[in-house]
Amino acid sequence: MAKRVPTPRAAGLFADGAPEAKPAGAAHRANIDGGSRGNPGPASYGVIVRDPKGEVVAKLKKYIGRMTNNVAEYYGLIAALDYAESQGIKALRIESDSELLVKQMRGLYKVRSPELQPLFERARKMAATLESFRIDHVYREQNREADALANEAMDEVAGAAPKTPLAAAIAKAEIPRGPVTEIRKIRARFRSGVLYLLEDVDLPDGVQVEVILRLLPTPKP
Repeated sequence: MAKRVPTPRAAGLFADGAPEAKPAGAAHRANIDGGSRGNPGPASYGVIVRDPKGEVVAKLKKYIGRMTNNVAEYYGLIAALDYAESQGIKALRIESDSELLVKQMRGLYKVRSPELQPLFERARKMAATLESFRIDHVYREQNREADALANEAMDEVAGAAPKTPLAAAIAKAEIPRGPVTEIRKIRARFRSGVLYLLEDVDLPDGVQVEVILRLLPTPKP
């Protein structure tokens, strides 16, 4: 009598090295891309969603602040998954030109970055709620539309910035923005190697700011 061999349990969707569950039927397809000018620098994502017939049903783009390329890529993935959830889409195929993101989501690469870990966990949980999920790597040439949307989002924010000399200098220098985003002109006086502010500034202890120096005419007595 032949010995019965137990059927191995299916590995989880994101288990290390495990093959992904592929759509059993017609699936929506989302091309995603994220970019950062400066890495880190001004960043955004772009997403193109197509229905099973190949028709574009959504174009998503958003400026997300000063981030790295990899963080922006994950934001794009989460945006696509969020759209699928909001529209009741049960089968989704993701295409991305980020090899790192794809291999991390497939379980081939470990997520070692502290800034990517929470994004990875969120994307993994969202993908697990779908009946069918698949993520593939594509070349940049196949992802041009999503890339163009991401760049549009960055360009729109840059174009909407105030056209003051101070704002232009800040944009050119790509100064990082923290929780305090207000741009203020504050007069100061330099004396004996120390820069003294000439007005009160209410900021939390330990906050870091960037200072752009512009010499002013010496006031007449």
